[in-house]
Amino acid sequence: MLTSDVPNPSDPELVERLVLDLLDPELKGHALSELRKKREMFQDLALLLWDSFGTITSLLQEIIVVYPALSPPTLSLTSSNQVCNALALLQCVASHPGTRSRFIEARIPLYLCAFLETDSKTRQFEYMRLTSLGVIGALVKADDPKIINFLLENEFVPLCLHNMTIGSELSKTVATFITEKIVQDDAGLRYICANADRFYAVGSALATTVTSLVDQQPSKRLLKHIIRCYLRMADNPRGYAALQTCLPPKLKDGTFNSCLRDDPSGRHLLQQLLNKVISGRNVGQAHNSATRMSWG
Repeated sequence: MLTSDVPNPSDPELVERLVLDLLDPELKGHALSELRKKREMFQDLALLLWDSFGTITSLLQEIIVVYPALSPPTLSLTSSNQVCNALALLQCVASHPGTRSRFIEARIPLYLCAFLETDSKTRQFEYMRLTSLGVIGALVKADDPKIINFLLENEFVPLCLHNMTIGSELSKTVATFITEKIVQDDAGLRYICANADRFYAVGSALATTVTSLVDQQPSKRLLKHIIRCYLRMADNPRGYAALQTCLPPKLKDGTFNSCLRDDPSGRHLLQQLLNKVISGRNVGQAHNSATRMSWG
């Protein structure tokens, strides 16, 4: 075969044909797999997926069809791979500036809640949770207050906290990144610090994740997401006062010094947190009683 006869994997006609194949039950599995591989090569795949008749419905059907296998957990690895291929294409749609808002307006992330609520640690469930988190992570990268409000209104924070405590290191990292993006938003910070239950739920999940890092080779990336969450929570007066008593000791006693030895930005973040919380302890203690009263 001549070189010119070899199909170009990013050929628009090939991609369009694969998108059409999503509507054919016999060709759908292959189309999902191939499109997932090509999503980085074809810039406007998100637009094509969104604007093609029946395509998004076809992807959502792949999600809905596995719901019965979630509880009790009977999901097969084959089914998990198929649904993850569909989720990867939805992540493509969530990432694209031309489709992101429509993705939220259609409330498509709600279809992922059932996956994020699972707690089976088998490979197929972990893979599915991680890919679902990837969709939400793609959304929050836009730093759009409308997206943050959608996630707050639909209780995605508890889902992230759940995945921070049960997931693999990579799932914990993505879930903590999403939490960081939420708390960086003013509305997200107010939401988390609105009452003691929410604040301590987030603080407990972060502390559990810190502990998990002590028991293994620490991930610098995950550790820095955790530190940024705490730093932002300290921007709220009630959060600032509370962190002076509930900041994990392992962040203060040099446990992660060796982990961050070759990471100047990580060392700076941790020192910034310690300076902010510990150096202001006397000021914070003066506000503790008022904080407890305001939190009921």
